[in-house]
Amino acid sequence: MRIWSQDVSIDIFQQRNANTMADFLEIKFTEIGDDYLKATMPLSERTVQPAGIIHGGASVVLAETVASIAANYTVDVEHACVGMEINANHLRPVTKGLITAITKPVRLGRTTQVWTIDIFNE
Repeated sequence: MRIWSQDVSIDIFQQRNANTMADFLEIKFTEIGDDYLKATMPLSERTVQPAGIIHGGASVVLAETVASIAANYTVDVEHACVGMEINANHLRPVTKGLITAITKPVRLGRTTQVWTIDIFNE
């Protein structure tokens, strides 16, 4: 089932994130499906903690970015979606490469949405 209520494209999403934290962390949207959105973020000096592994905050920024952008394109243009709550479980440390986030809606309600975001490395 297609979830998008507006025109969507990688370029539209990238332009929307210009000059934001997502842009600073080099988050790039890579794929749009009928019911999901995918984005990547490289591990670099901007996204790791002093121990050299991905910073939990950086992975949460990736999660919030991909889900918030997706949410905003499932509603009409008169409305704006922002995060209310986010919960993250970090199961494995990552030290290099590219990490990918895929978000899918769990519930697209009239006033509240719930999204799941899976993040994994190469």
